[in-house]
Amino acid sequence: MEIENIYEKKSKAILVGLNNTGKKESIDIEISMNELSELTKAAGAEVLSIAIQNRPAVDVTYFIGKGKVDEIKQLCETLEADMVIFNDELSGSQIRNLEETLGVDVIDRTALILDIFAQRARTKEGKLQVELAQLKYRMPRLIGLGRQLSQQGAGIGTRGPGEKKLETDRRHILKRIDDIEQELKEVKKNREVQRGKRSKSELPIVALVGYTNAGKSTLMNSLLKMSDQYDEAREVYAEDMLFATLDVSLRRLSFPNKLDFILTDTVGFVSKLPHALVNAFKATLEEVKYADLLIHVIDASNEEYNLQKQTTLDVLRELGVENKNIINVYNKVDKILDGTLLPKEENALCISAKANKNLDTLIEHIRNQIGPDIIDVHLLIPYDKGNLISSLHNDGVVLGSEYVEEGIEVKARVEKMYYHKYESFNLDK
Repeated sequence: MEIENIYEKKSKAILVGLNNTGKKESIDIEISMNELSELTKAAGAEVLSIAIQNRPAVDVTYFIGKGKVDEIKQLCETLEADMVIFNDELSGSQIRNLEETLGVDVIDRTALILDIFAQRARTKEGKLQVELAQLKYRMPRLIGLGRQLSQQGAGIGTRGPGEKKLETDRRHILKRIDDIEQELKEVKKNREVQRGKRSKSELPIVALVGYTNAGKSTLMNSLLKMSDQYDEAREVYAEDMLFATLDVSLRRLSFPNKLDFILTDTVGFVSKLPHALVNAFKATLEEVKYADLLIHVIDASNEEYNLQKQTTLDVLRELGVENKNIINVYNKVDKILDGTLLPKEENALCISAKANKNLDTLIEHIRNQIGPDIIDVHLLIPYDKGNLISSLHNDGVVLGSEYVEEGIEVKARVEKMYYHKYESFNLDK
């Protein structure tokens, strides 16, 4: 059951936020509304105005006060808005009451994010996950999602002309939810088979995680370009927008000194990320569970990077992976003109994926976490042991060699587990 895309034509929207003065909010209302504005633009709608009400509690009927509703109605008429988007989740009855009073479409932040996901999902799995989240969001709101749901329904698939369309829709949605969950179980089985094959290759897995638009996909492409197996066709889509990519990408990367790993990109997070989406994407996000190392990409150029960082950590905690080895990478430092704004935390790694700044340092950090234990050796290999040179190329990296009277003098880097084969020829003993 497809949910209609509300942005087939460019909507003109007024954004509404409630500053609940009766409880402590985790995010400043101005910051949250600015993000809602960016989400609205990402969905393809035009933002005409932003309205915020300070109120000690949510209004059960309209979410905001009746006086504010009347004010927004006047604003809609003046600006010719055809949509009002709320910064918080609304109940079905609140949506119905607001639409009847305002005379325009009303959606909430969750529906907006779900719509963006529906537009951006490319793979069959991604589309199924988004549809599942949409249907689970819609199910408890059927009573408020449009006047057409109270009309009579009849025809194939119904129990007769006396059944309300509301009941028909509920049954159809439950059936579709069940079908999607069965399909996703099959997808999960296939993913587990693929994961098993990767584990047999004994290659470590490094997962990129972080807030949406922090630069994860750009970082993946930049690391790809630095690897020994670069091919332009292996690059992933990257764009400066919220939720530019949703589908998981996996790439094998190889660097000198025996550093080989699988790099995986994951869906970005956002504040107030719909719980239905987290649940729907858990099969995808499970890639994070099986990673040997997480690279937490943080947009250092965003004034609210600490809030974005905490949002990501909260989702990781919900997935049960907050205790994995994590490298905190502060990206987009090329956008920071004032050096005092750079993060001050100990061991913070500041990079620019776009400008290739400090990526060599990041690779060394990855090597220290998951790479083989490498030691530098200075060897003198007798000529009658020349076969050890070939062995050296397999067990490490030959940095240089010179033929001398006593044999072949070699400088190399060797995995520690193989050092015993060459220890007796070490000139630095």
